[in-house]
Amino acid sequence: MLDKVKELIGDVKAFKATSKEEVETFRIKYLGSKGLLKDLFAEFKNVDAELRKDFGQALNNLKKSAEGKVAELNDALDNAIEDKGIYGDLTRPSEPIELGSRHPISLVRNQIIEVFNRIGFTVSEGPEIEDDWHNFTALNLPEYHPARDMQDTFFIDKNPDTLLRTHTSSVQVRYMENNEPPIRTISPGRVFRNEDISARAHCIFHQVEGLYIDTDVSFADLKQTLLYFTKEMFGKSKIRLRPSYFPFTEPSAEVDIYWGLETETDYRITKGTGWLEIMGCGMVDPNVLKNCNIDPTKYSGYAFGMGIERIAMLLYQIPDIRMFYENDKRFLEQFKSII
Repeated sequence: MLDKVKELIGDVKAFKATSKEEVETFRIKYLGSKGLLKDLFAEFKNVDAELRKDFGQALNNLKKSAEGKVAELNDALDNAIEDKGIYGDLTRPSEPIELGSRHPISLVRNQIIEVFNRIGFTVSEGPEIEDDWHNFTALNLPEYHPARDMQDTFFIDKNPDTLLRTHTSSVQVRYMENNEPPIRTISPGRVFRNEDISARAHCIFHQVEGLYIDTDVSFADLKQTLLYFTKEMFGKSKIRLRPSYFPFTEPSAEVDIYWGLETETDYRITKGTGWLEIMGCGMVDPNVLKNCNIDPTKYSGYAFGMGIERIAMLLYQIPDIRMFYENDKRFLEQFKSII
């Protein structure tokens, strides 16, 4: 009888199951009210006295092994069912992945970079947290200069002045400090100003500013570059430059393109004139060149800057600048087909 119990213990340890039904059959066979263990315990009284201790220990081992095996197999099958519920059949074809799209700001930024890359402009970038020198003073805006009031600034610290950059002209200063002419670069990036948020203005927006420094650079070079850009970007071949003021350029101008008056939208966005302002520009002020250790008697240059959101709103006829920052999928999914 003892050998039979030991053989059953071996069978229990070797038993495997692939379903709950098999485990239940196994449990009934060994642990049920009419199972093997009940019969073996009934035989206990017929065992010789000198073998009862070993036989009793063997029966207890058989019972513990059977109970442990049932618990082990049930846990394994429960875990397998749970994994399948979470992951399903890992060999099945996957669910189709929903295609995303580039943000319209990224699309327009890339278009602008591509246009200027064709005529030799590189891309330069700089920090969004700036010091007073790079954001103001080096750009011909010394302390207490009234033109600083043109840009309501987010200051982080006042001793020394640390701030969120108000334009990417700070990147141009850093580039001029670390590179010798000829310089031909554009500086795209995010900027910050303390503006009241509305359909046409936001406290966060994006700019692209361009800079060209070399010998014998003239205003005519600037105008031709801008004409090339407007033709490539908008398909418009007519521009005009209106006198304006910027502390870091002299002379300075606002650039308008002739948008036309073909639709009701054209009348609305151009206020019935057909002309639309797209950027500011000018010849780099000699003081800015001096501040960046560039000899203004030898070199001259031009600079220009535009808001990426404004260009995107024109290209895609977007009526409200806030839509760029709301992350509304209904809005963003409209740009899936745009490369």
